[in-house]
Amino acid sequence: MITVTDLSLQYSGQALFSHVDLQFVKGNCYGIIGANGAGKSTFLKILSGELEPTSGEVSILPNTRMSILKQDQNAYNAYTVMDTVIMGNQRLYDIGKEKEALYAKEEMTEEDGIRACELEEEYAELGGWESESDASRILQGLGIPVSMHYDIMENVDGRLKVKVLLAQALFGNPDILMMDEPTNNLDINAVNWLEDFLLDFEGTVIVVSHDRHFLNTICTHIVDIDYNKIKMYVGNYDFWYESSQLVQNLIKNQNKKNEEKIKELQEFISRFSANKSKSKQATARRKLLDKLTVEEMPASSRRYPWVSFSPDREVGKDILFVTEVSKTVDGVKLLDKVSFTVNHGDKIAFVGENENAHTALFKILTGEWEPDEGTVKWGQTATYSYFPKDNTEFFKDNDDNLVEWLRQFSSDPHEAYLRGFLGRMLFSGDDVYKQVKVLSGGEKVRCMLSRMMLSGANVLLLDQPTNHLDLESIAAVNNGLEAVKCNVLFSSHDHQLVQTVANRIFDFTPDGKLVDRQMTYDEYLERMAQESAQG
Repeated sequence: MITVTDLSLQYSGQALFSHVDLQFVKGNCYGIIGANGAGKSTFLKILSGELEPTSGEVSILPNTRMSILKQDQNAYNAYTVMDTVIMGNQRLYDIGKEKEALYAKEEMTEEDGIRACELEEEYAELGGWESESDASRILQGLGIPVSMHYDIMENVDGRLKVKVLLAQALFGNPDILMMDEPTNNLDINAVNWLEDFLLDFEGTVIVVSHDRHFLNTICTHIVDIDYNKIKMYVGNYDFWYESSQLVQNLIKNQNKKNEEKIKELQEFISRFSANKSKSKQATARRKLLDKLTVEEMPASSRRYPWVSFSPDREVGKDILFVTEVSKTVDGVKLLDKVSFTVNHGDKIAFVGENENAHTALFKILTGEWEPDEGTVKWGQTATYSYFPKDNTEFFKDNDDNLVEWLRQFSSDPHEAYLRGFLGRMLFSGDDVYKQVKVLSGGEKVRCMLSRMMLSGANVLLLDQPTNHLDLESIAAVNNGLEAVKCNVLFSSHDHQLVQTVANRIFDFTPDGKLVDRQMTYDEYLERMAQESAQG
């Protein structure tokens, strides 16, 4: 379907990647991964034809229709939701409009009649008569109700516009589907629907995503951008990650029983091929894993931050009591008589579409906001550290460098200690003297995590801690929260993080009620699916 031959791209005389030879074929789903700045989105733009490579070529079979997830939310403000989706097949949309113009004429000429017949024939071949019902099915699957399908896009909420643009990309059964971060701002039901849609999709899917669960569910191949090269591996993200770690160990221990490490890799491939397949994936796709050999396994130059939380003391019997808390903001009731008690060992994930309720509760727990009614009582031995969703106030108009900024949160002011700590978070050399106000979004998040780790708190409060992070940093946060022996209350869009960390789920309903589920995330999703099926 797509053939990449000897592709290279240079910026300012430096190679972003070079000598890339790949083939993307029908029926497979390819996840593009790489560290921030490696060129994932750039490579996607080259494949789509939006960007020209420095050398080499991208060949696509003739008569192939490609669909690309658009990023400009306001590009279709003048159109209805329905028209915006149907524009996913521009030819079909243009034919429909030309037909309408012809039939709107008071008198049609013989030429108009002939042209109308030609258009009707092509319209039918492209599925025009089913186009609105197909578009409606996709929109509903993504959570956009029928009542909104003919609304003007300018009047649609930004979060829903993202879904409309995704529906546009999925519409019309394209041969090739390219998407950059398609799960951003999607609720769990929309993500699940998208996963099912892509697993049934017969064309070629190429996707950039930081959502590990999403990549694991849909991908048959991983395309890794590393060492200024792009290589393709069979399998999903977990398989790539685990095998990459094994290869790294093999490289580091070349003088220590290489034969045993090779045997370990071979056993890993066999075990994965037999047991790691997802129930949703087609049997034909799973068989691709059988082609793997040790020589094809990935080795990575990536560095993973070190995220580890160490409470100064264990929390006592009483931790946190929230009683009948309500909060209304700008006329919207975000929390309605919310009550709960935090117990020893609780790691609680906030879920549900009402994300403003998550943030409101965090702000009330930390004393930043007062509840309209109800009480919050912390135990005497409980100490908390808070990771806010919006960290602007910590960096705005701040001329401090990283060492100076971190010093204010540390009991040890010595630069050597702070530099060592920053090094674990991938700030090394002269990077530690950068002003914090010029840091990227991901760098600021790593600084905020450093601040939390220095706190010694025995209760961690985190509102969307993986926003702006790359896959390596997300994995590090996941490992740190999974390992810590203290209470954690957090919200996150990362399915794998919620599933592996949380043992209790707080589901906030749209009207501000709290449903307390004493279970894992996957158990919660299964329960919700059962309740939905029962009506």
